[in-house]
This record gives sequence, structure tokens and C-alpha cells, in this order.
Amino acid sequence: MTDFNAAIENLVTAIADDMRLWTARAEYGDMERAEKFASELTLNVGRKYVKITSDEVCEYDQSTRSSVWGFVVREDDNKFKKGDILLAAGYNQPARNKPRGNIFEGYPNISWTGPGYL
Repeated sequence: MTDFNAAIENLVTAIADDMRLWTARAEYGDMERAEKFASELTLNVGRKYVKITSDEVCEYDQSTRSSVWGFVVREDDNKFKKGDILLAAGYNQPARNKPRGNIFEGYPNISWTGPGYL
């Protein structure tokens, strides 16, 4: 089994790479913005989950706006395995209906905008 922290970093890299790929394909692609997005991905470690957020600084008033990418389960519980990727149900809680992948087993349905819907 891969180290949890290394697997999380691999997921964050995959998220950032997906943004770079999406930006490169866009007609008006701004690679500087893609790199900025990648540098603003943040891990917030809680008791049960690691919350992945993107903290964007607004160009107009310099305020910080944070959006949740998704959650990763830290330890096995009665429904999910360690490493399961969950969609956000809100800013502080995941949708606990079904995992969207696992950081140790693969995550084919993720993008820079978040884990895929069911």
C-alpha cells in the first residue's frame, strides 16, 4: 500500500494536471491562471477527512474565495475505505452516498472541477 500522504499529493497533482490540460485545449487558454490554480490547492486535514480546497484571491478586492474540490477519507469507517474520494455535499461535509474513486486504487472520474457525479 502506498503512503497516504504521497497518494494525496498524487491526487492533487492529477487535479492540477487536469486543469493544465483543460486550459491548453481551451481557445483562450491562460496557462498562468492554470499554474495559479495549481498553487492554490490546499489540504485541510480533519479528524475523519482531508478536505481539498482551492483558495482563489479575487483580483478586484483581494479577498480570498475558497471552494471545496472534494474530500478523502482518512480511516476506514462503517461505509468507506481509507483513501476513498468523496464529492462535497457542502463546504464542511462530504456526500456519503458513494465513493468517486480511491487514492490507492485509482480515480478515473475526477477533473479539476471536482470528483465526478454518479
